[in-house]
Amino acid sequence: MSKEQWTNEKLFARLQNNKSKKSYWDYISIIRQRTTKKVFEKSVQFAQSKNPNEKIIGIDVLAQLGIPPRPFLKTTIKLFFELLKDEKNPKVLMSLLFAIGHNNENLTNKQIGKLAEFTTTENPLIKEGLVFSLLMINHPKAIESLITLSSDKLNHIRDWTTFGLGTQIDEDNLKIRNALWKRVNDKHQKTKLEAILGLAKRKDNKIKPIIVQELLNGEYGIVLFEAIEEIGDKENLKVLKAYYKSEKSNKKIPKDWLDDLKSCIKNLEKKLKNPK
Repeated sequence: MSKEQWTNEKLFARLQNNKSKKSYWDYISIIRQRTTKKVFEKSVQFAQSKNPNEKIIGIDVLAQLGIPPRPFLKTTIKLFFELLKDEKNPKVLMSLLFAIGHNNENLTNKQIGKLAEFTTTENPLIKEGLVFSLLMINHPKAIESLITLSSDKLNHIRDWTTFGLGTQIDEDNLKIRNALWKRVNDKHQKTKLEAILGLAKRKDNKIKPIIVQELLNGEYGIVLFEAIEEIGDKENLKVLKAYYKSEKSNKKIPKDWLDDLKSCIKNLEKKLKNPK
């Protein structure tokens, strides 16, 4: 019998005794497709458990139970924020924050304010969950928290936060630009590129020479290609064409990467020919 045919009870029991991350998420995915009141109530029971592992299982199921329109979404969000009030376990908090992030489209000002209270945490798990919970929220408190976290000591937190500020919101103001500029010289390359893309998206012309310098330094990642297309510049086009001409026959370079480069050149040519 395949896992998809197992009873709800068997799936929840396997989750409680699970040893593999892959099988854990396989079980979670199967249960999430069973949008019944019994599954919802069982998940709520787990989420309210005193046992941290059971609590995480319940939260992870509820995070994406069913497909839109989600039948229990309003009740689920209310439960998440009730749990958030007194929870101290970093792993449970991380799970809660990720769950909220999957459902953050219509949060209230009060709920966003509650998330922002975690900005000063030193725990890396909570910080990671917090960044995800705030992604794509175009609200002053959410943006302020992301700006603060964009200077975090952990590379992956700066990277993800800069991604959130740079491309996941359309807001454009001096505070956001200053935060992105602080990351342009970041020691972590992925963070630096996300900052460059964020500024290119906002048509900040001061980023043009930095993009050229990145190209000259040998950076030809997909994020930089996106920045080049966003900002649009003849100098970038010139450098890209020269590089493609010199390397298109290089067998050591992956074909799909060369295809991305060629596509970037074509898109940039089109943009420069027909500027908006």
